[in-house]
Amino acid sequence: MNETRMGPDRLHEFVLQDAAATRPGDVARTRGLLATGLALLAAGVALFLVWQTVSSLLILFAGVLFAAFLDALARALAPVLPLSRTWRLTLVVLLLTALSGFGLIWGAGKLPEQTRSLLKVMDAQVDVLQNHLLSYGVDLLGPEWGRDFAQWLFADQGRFLSHAHFLLGGASSLLTAVLVILFLGVLFAFDPTTYRDSVVVLVRQSYRARARSVMDEMGNVMRLWFVGQLIRIILMTILVWIALYLIGLPGPFVLGLQAGLSNFIPYLGPIVAALPIALVAMPLGASLLIWAVVIYTIIQSIEGYVIGPLIQRHAVETPPAWTLVAIVLLGALFGIMGIAVAMPLVAIGRVAIMRFYVEDYLGDHIEAATIAGEQQ
Repeated sequence: MNETRMGPDRLHEFVLQDAAATRPGDVARTRGLLATGLALLAAGVALFLVWQTVSSLLILFAGVLFAAFLDALARALAPVLPLSRTWRLTLVVLLLTALSGFGLIWGAGKLPEQTRSLLKVMDAQVDVLQNHLLSYGVDLLGPEWGRDFAQWLFADQGRFLSHAHFLLGGASSLLTAVLVILFLGVLFAFDPTTYRDSVVVLVRQSYRARARSVMDEMGNVMRLWFVGQLIRIILMTILVWIALYLIGLPGPFVLGLQAGLSNFIPYLGPIVAALPIALVAMPLGASLLIWAVVIYTIIQSIEGYVIGPLIQRHAVETPPAWTLVAIVLLGALFGIMGIAVAMPLVAIGRVAIMRFYVEDYLGDHIEAATIAGEQQ
């Protein structure tokens, strides 16, 4: 009878001893593992959502870039116009709208004809190059290539309709993306503090001042980068336009414009922009071809090694290899949009890593040494 009574008592005693033994360390370890698992699950879900909506996120980031550009213009008018920021920003939007409208009206009458003429010349020269390579047994463009590029694209009516549907769909998507970027940029620019604080409020209260400071630094980097890129595009367009006009190359403005816009894609863009200039100069003789390529190379070298660094010396500098890696990866994954925003993404990503991870998490304040090393 006593053994029967001792059985439940001993079992209860074992349970209490086991609970006492596991209470201090094992519970904390279990909670840590559970928290780690939940954090990994949340990170996985977040990465999946980002991957599924990355196109929209890139458009959103482009809108933030445009807002930074508008804000930079409004700040530049502050010493000249003693008005409130809202009025200066309104004036900037109105001026940009007027300039864009004038550019569209002026370009609609001249650019299409020049572009068609240049495309015909380029198509003929590519055909000559293809025939020259065929004489050496090299079939660069395939057996279906012909002198008429449009005929090569639209060999039959069904193919024409499929291409027309694709072009219309692409044009409507591009127009929608541009409108979204413009409207987002205007909305962000008129009230940047509210949108910034709506993100800062997601971190703990003791860290909000630091997060606010880092986000302001990111905004400054985007302003400097965008304004610097715009100045470089305008200078490159004007210089190449004047140079090609002086040597007598046809369509100098269109060639200069594409050379300027190519600077939006660092390192790779200027190389691609040289091809149309070379193709247009080829039928005009070897001397003019050499002159065009040499002049473009000189202008591009001066812009890339002298003017560009002077314009963007206050922006965050990133190593060229990392920039190229970002351009290639984002371009392969997300196309033209990924290439266009690769450099500013790398710039603000560098700021975030240096501030939040290197300085705050690792406690290593190496920013001054890093900048000094890059300037040397």
